[in-house]
Amino acid sequence: MSKDKSSFKRLAANRRARHNYHILDKLEAGIALLGTEVKAVREGKIQLKDSYIEIKEGEAYLVGAHISPYSHGNRQNHDPDRPRKLLLKRREIDKLFGRITLQGQTCIPLSVYLKGNLIKLEIALAKGKKLYDKRQAEKARILDKEAREAVVDRRR
Repeated sequence: MSKDKSSFKRLAANRRARHNYHILDKLEAGIALLGTEVKAVREGKIQLKDSYIEIKEGEAYLVGAHISPYSHGNRQNHDPDRPRKLLLKRREIDKLFGRITLQGQTCIPLSVYLKGNLIKLEIALAKGKKLYDKRQAEKARILDKEAREAVVDRRR
């Protein structure tokens, strides 16, 4: 029984990102992790809340993500809040850097998932929503929910 490379298993998601930002573009990146970090992430012990992507000296880093220490780790367990290097191609890093600096966009992580045996991070270029945009999106969501419920009630 062989596992398909295209099989995905979501380990964590940044649910507030879609509420606070307009998602403009998405990318997939690998993450450079330590051994105990890999084991902790596979257990789902990662939080992406309030994390972002920072570009320093031509390299992209995931900053603010919290990976809890591995439960069976020893004295060589990892630092939970250290910046982690993202594995991206030079062209992708340059694209991110240009859009962050020139166009005033921000780069945020959306989710962490397993792709085959590899841990991948879905990152997005996004623009912050204003308060009225958030209210409008919430109102549209509520109207859609009420419409779906009306259709279900109608079928009964």
